[in-house]
Amino acid sequence: MNDSLSFALLCFTSFFTLINPLGVMSIFMTLTKELTDEERNRAALKACRFSFLIICAFALSGQMLFKFFGISADSFRVVGGVIFFIMGMDMLQARLSEIKVKSSEVKSYVRDISITPLAIPMICGPGAITNGIVLMEDAQFPMQVIILIAVILAVMVLTYFILRSSSTLLRIIGETGNNVMMRLMGLIVMVIAVEFLFAGLKPFVVNILESVQ
Repeated sequence: MNDSLSFALLCFTSFFTLINPLGVMSIFMTLTKELTDEERNRAALKACRFSFLIICAFALSGQMLFKFFGISADSFRVVGGVIFFIMGMDMLQARLSEIKVKSSEVKSYVRDISITPLAIPMICGPGAITNGIVLMEDAQFPMQVIILIAVILAVMVLTYFILRSSSTLLRIIGETGNNVMMRLMGLIVMVIAVEFLFAGLKPFVVNILESVQ
């Protein structure tokens, strides 16, 4: 029971901080500023639904991808740890996103921003996809697989409601509050990155020491 609870907590904190719906709010409002409230809600729902399917697809096909490319889960953990650490550094410095949308391009984006850039790469970016694959590798029991999928769904539902209420939330917390929240989540992401990095490096170090002996 404790293992399942710890796994669920790890899944939730890692996905929520990596997806970072609070940080996405400002960009979401910019991309949807010419939409009505109903259209904005529809775009958020479609983006979250698509992101859920993409993350689950990569998580469930992780084993097949590893065999096809001849890579190990430990190597993926190391790479994932590096990616998470870089993302955490950006969040710690309150950089909302690398995506820059010019005012002249907004009209073309609002026609269908649900898939790109809202779902990919803003919600369902490389960090979230990598996290899904690594956590699926760590799921040792069928119950943990169910927990992982349920947590992904829960985070996407929460992300939808945050985006749906983005205009209200931004008014409440303000720009300073948004930056503080992002820095806190960035710190959590960096801690998770260190855990992933050392978990991936440990088998390689053990093998090197055994070969030396």
